[in-house]
Amino acid sequence: MKKFFFSAAIALLAMVSANAQTNIQLHFDTGRYIYTKGVRDLTKDGANRQFLTATIEHFNADRFGSNYFFVDLDFASPYGLDGKSLWSGVRGAYTEIGREWCFWKGTKLEDLSFHMEYNGGLDRYSGSYNDAWLFGPTYSYHNADYSLTASLSALYKIIPGNAKRKSNFQVTGVWGYHFFNRMFSFTGFFDVWQENRPWQTGAKGDKDNDGTDFIFISEPQFWFNLNAVEGCEEVNLSFGGEVELSNNFLGTGFFCVPTVGVKYTF
Repeated sequence: MKKFFFSAAIALLAMVSANAQTNIQLHFDTGRYIYTKGVRDLTKDGANRQFLTATIEHFNADRFGSNYFFVDLDFASPYGLDGKSLWSGVRGAYTEIGREWCFWKGTKLEDLSFHMEYNGGLDRYSGSYNDAWLFGPTYSYHNADYSLTASLSALYKIIPGNAKRKSNFQVTGVWGYHFFNRMFSFTGFFDVWQENRPWQTGAKGDKDNDGTDFIFISEPQFWFNLNAVEGCEEVNLSFGGEVELSNNFLGTGFFCVPTVGVKYTF
């Protein structure tokens, strides 16, 4: 779960100023109920599949660009395969912190910005995730009322802890579409990046059999926004969820994991 309103954040760079935005989400993950056999088994501890994920997102803009970050907190399953209670609270955390620089607002190039980002986290099973640093240009688009926003970033990705390849690339696309008087929102992102994962062998294209080299993830979301209903304008609560589509991310090969979620926007 990440980048849920990042496209709207990028689009707001065209404005002189914007108020800070923060939302909190809670997602019930269905992965451990869908993939239960063989190497694609997400019920075992080693598969690292969470039961619930809480996400905190923040965005604010200033005259030179914008700041964005999110934190994912993954919670372990309350029940094991034997039905006994295993609740142990947070089992992992992941964060992305991004900065967009745009010193040229008001010019013909104002749709372009320079992106800087840090990724990292910790997990009780695998320890520290490989830290990553990303740099590169972002192109953003929005229509007149910001009901449709999109951005595309081409990034140089440095993964200092990667044994095979420290210099990599990443392409990120983000979109947001709000319709029916903003009662419904269709948002999401995709990431395609290069990273060697020696523990994931057997993937297509792994000619040297030394692990995955290319990873894809996309998380389209659909939300029903309660504040668009007459009489509920002050209730900033949304109901919906997402579908996590990935290849060589959770494990070797393709996975499709739906969630059911709730979101509150401050």
